Amino acid sequence: MSETGYDPLARIRGEGGPDFDVALWGTVFLDIVLTGLDGKPAGGTEVFATGMGSCPGGIANLAVAASRLGLRTSLAAAFAEDSYGEFCWETLADQEHIDLQSSRRYCRWHSPVTVSYAIDDDRCMVTHAHRPPDYHDNPVTAPPAARAVIADLGSDDLREPAGVAWLEQAHASGSLIFADAGWDSSGAWSQEMLDRLDHCYAFTPNSVEAMAYTRTATPQDALYSLADRVPLAVVTNGAHGALAIDSATGEEVNVPALRVPAMDATGAGDVFGAALVVGTLAQWSLTERVAFATLCSSLAVQQFGGSLAAPGWGDIAQWWHEVRDSGGTTSYDLAVRRRYGFLEDIVPTVPQGAVHRAQATIARRSDV
Repeated sequence: MSETGYDPLARIRGEGGPDFDVALWGTVFLDIVLTGLDGKPAGGTEVFATGMGSCPGGIANLAVAASRLGLRTSLAAAFAEDSYGEFCWETLADQEHIDLQSSRRYCRWHSPVTVSYAIDDDRCMVTHAHRPPDYHDNPVTAPPAARAVIADLGSDDLREPAGVAWLEQAHASGSLIFADAGWDSSGAWSQEMLDRLDHCYAFTPNSVEAMAYTRTATPQDALYSLADRVPLAVVTNGAHGALAIDSATGEEVNVPALRVPAMDATGAGDVFGAALVVGTLAQWSLTERVAFATLCSSLAVQQFGGSLAAPGWGDIAQWWHEVRDSGGTTSYDLAVRRRYGFLEDIVPTVPQGAVHRAQATIARRSDV
């Protein structure tokens, strides 16, 4: 039984398997999320927010999303020995049940901080961060044995020689590498990024990123181009859902998005990626994997804050019970019930105590 009260991989576990389901390496930020602003701040003015939450962010968004979905998660990151670093460490290790044995603590350094404010269905962020003074002399350790690795190939951590070596070691040990690339603020969209997919099992960019990297005009064309490079190609397409091709099985799917009120998209991509890993490791069909990832990210955007919003199995079970028992008869209602009917075989085994966002730790320290 996982710390979430439900283990989605219970039937595939056996003697001699890896200790971890997913391993991560990246930068942890202290995120301060402000909500309920009447307008954007302007020079010489003061704007009040009606809500505020503090939580670990950055790579912690992925770690929390994976752990809440029942994956045994290992995180390699740098933590400062200041109050922010202590808060992030305790939250992730003690409250979110993430293994930090591969992480390092650094003195004479302050934690990276991001202040994010959500307004007009969008978000703006201000970040201050730099490396620990002795980071390169005392980097993180080699990746532990894990079924999967989720990697942002565009991050500074994984573009440096130590990060490249870390990924190569993970691949050599048998981990499936699920890669994302992130936004290229330079606008170059270098083809070198695609060359880094050689060791990757899956690539999950959004439609704008996918078209820019592949020099294609549509998300569908971008998907076909990426499917020539990785066994599992997935292109998330915002309000239109997600497209995917599994080259190993020949499956191709186009899963529509759910109709939900979106409040904050921070961390939704991380939730999508973690959920896709769950479905893949659990050996679900491609349609079920992408539908589940779409559901989890849809639940996330209905809440404010990155790791604050990551759903647990309790949230998923509650959503399915509401949808199944709603009695809605529109074509959309019937389509959603058909699409997610596979949850009927899963949800009855989810204990009532399975984690909900409201019970998950970080929310206790916020008033979002």
